[in-house]
Amino acid sequence: MEAVVIAGVTRRVLDELLKNPYRTIELRSAKNVIGVEKALSEALKLFLTYDPFEDVRVGTEGLLAEPVEVKEVETRIPWRESDEREVTVCRVKVRLLGFGRISGIERGEIIRAEVREFRLHEANMG
Repeated sequence: MEAVVIAGVTRRVLDELLKNPYRTIELRSAKNVIGVEKALSEALKLFLTYDPFEDVRVGTEGLLAEPVEVKEVETRIPWRESDEREVTVCRVKVRLLGFGRISGIERGEIIRAEVREFRLHEANMG
């Protein structure tokens, strides 16, 4: 199945998603925000992984999820923490579909991946 890679997701969020198949995730990375927009416009699934973008490759494991609801919010940040005063935050509610492993990859503005779903006992996350 084809999916858009959402990289750098914290282990805490991945663990919580395993406990409750519906969760709202807050994304700030521009690549992740653009990835969610592409997934919505092309009806693609999301592949959530702890690995950073530069480490995503064939064999990377993660969670497959379906975007249910998306909201983009502009939030202000203290000026001492950044050169910008506002940041775009994407809140995406996802539904867990299962585990996956990347079997093919296409890098561009976002990372598209061919993902093979697999069962819990095949997982090697962590």
